Amino acid sequence: MIIVITPEEFVQQESEIINELFLEGLDLLHIRKPFVNSKEIADFIHKINPEFHHQLVLHSHHHLAEDFDISRLHFREIDRQNGLHQFFKNKIISTSVHEIETFNELNESWEYAFISPVFPSISKKGYGENSNILNDIKKRNNSNVKLMALGGINENNIQEVFESDIDGVALLGAIWESNEPLNVFKKCRQTSLCN
Repeated sequence: MIIVITPEEFVQQESEIINELFLEGLDLLHIRKPFVNSKEIADFIHKINPEFHHQLVLHSHHHLAEDFDISRLHFREIDRQNGLHQFFKNKIISTSVHEIETFNELNESWEYAFISPVFPSISKKGYGENSNILNDIKKRNNSNVKLMALGGINENNIQEVFESDIDGVALLGAIWESNEPLNVFKKCRQTSLCN
């Protein structure tokens, strides 16, 4: 599975690129724009082809899910710890972790969890430089929740990630900091299909 996470700020032709990514086989798009208000998120979703709305995941402004028939919500680690996900019944939920021990404790109400940073981040300079997550994944013992690798993954190192015990990857900087986001995505997807 390949997930793409939006950049925090809007970028030029973002919705057009997203529609193209879906046409190229993108599984899910996480809409993560922490500094953007509800109306701006709604306007943004309107620009994404409605046939792909069931593949959108909201990180914030969860109430918009009803307006757009979105069934997937993501909760940050702090929000999970505070139990915010319990207010959203009948939704497919995901979360984030930073240690495999935390992941191993998640119950089956979570469809998947991001674990990060796998490699030094592309979009957050200096973040994840001393990460041991690929090694730590060997301690995975939770088969009820899918594990998605996040952080610094691109077309050059994605093969190494798929050789570890993960169920998919999430791309952010590799897509949005590239001059050829579709080509990067196609290369990453090709690698994922071979694994």
